[in-house]
Amino acid sequence: MKSLTLIRHAKSSWKDPTLRDFDRPLNKRGYRNAPFMGQLLNEKGVKFDRVYSSPARRAIDTAKYICAEIDYDLNEIETDPNLYHADADDLLNFIGALDDGLNDVALVGHNPALTDLTNLLGTEPVDNVPTSGIVFFKVDIERWQDIVKDKASLSSFEYPKKYL
Repeated sequence: MKSLTLIRHAKSSWKDPTLRDFDRPLNKRGYRNAPFMGQLLNEKGVKFDRVYSSPARRAIDTAKYICAEIDYDLNEIETDPNLYHADADDLLNFIGALDDGLNDVALVGHNPALTDLTNLLGTEPVDNVPTSGIVFFKVDIERWQDIVKDKASLSSFEYPKKYL
């Protein structure tokens, strides 16, 4: 059994129109919600073998805030440029290539890919993974390469507005 957690980056700022999309920081709500969601994960006892993040500033900042709350070493967050501008198939290929020794993996990324992947993997449709949204899947596989459509069981779907 594997565990896959999909985390959408926290709310980002559009304040500075001169910034590239890649460089946009979190906004006030993002700075509040990312640590809150990390605290929620900590309360649930969530631990990850590995955290992968898009290298976009808003994604890596979200990963750092969440990981700080669950005592995951921030230096162990792995960024991968393939997670930025990925679509659901790209993410599925990324997951399929993971080391089989990893059982609990988190991906921090962007929409629409995360919502599309959530709907591709699970059997329960989700309209949208909102900013700071976290989708938890249990996947009945031994090897990541065996992850396929409708193979995952959505075990939890958390987002800030559910609590705040």
